[in-house]
Amino acid sequence: MVNFVYLASQSPRRRQLLEQLGVQYELLLADASEDAEALELALKNEAPAAYVKRVTALKLDAAVARLIRRKLPPAPVLCSDTTVALGRTIYGKPENARDAERMLSELAGKTHRVLTAIAVQQGTQRFQAVSTSRVSFEPMTAEKIHAYVATGEPMGKAGAYGIQGRVAMHIMRIHGSYSGIMGLPLWETAALLQAAGIKI
Repeated sequence: MVNFVYLASQSPRRRQLLEQLGVQYELLLADASEDAEALELALKNEAPAAYVKRVTALKLDAAVARLIRRKLPPAPVLCSDTTVALGRTIYGKPENARDAERMLSELAGKTHRVLTAIAVQQGTQRFQAVSTSRVSFEPMTAEKIHAYVATGEPMGKAGAYGIQGRVAMHIMRIHGSYSGIMGLPLWETAALLQAAGIKI
């Protein structure tokens, strides 16, 4: 029985959450020849749940190919993707500060969904799950949004915010998985890893 997983994610928050579970991991990151960002492009009229599942599956396909190409020892491979959605509108990572301000102004005063898909591959078996949570922002003034974006925290994060950061002062309530909103829902992740033979 293997006692570690390959984590195919750049996210320091996902590493932290895996450590919280006590799971040993090794990073399996894309090299310069791979266009990892291209995998995250949404299709026209794609529903948020279909999008996040498809992107996670593509990331896992790429990670498994990477594992084989690098001739690494076999072990389960874990991938995850998080997206923010208001209705059918998907909010990915902001392109710049102005884009971050636009996203946050659209989310302010409303309740949106945070969807995180997880997929684990062990040999030829693949295990998948999706966590959906709801987050309610207070009505935020343009000044509050600008001040938050100026911290740099929204960059590189779906929906232009990280729940574990300063934006928490603007969140009135959440319903669902806090770890899922961070990027790796621990209940679902533990179940998938156990199904793949990892002892937790």
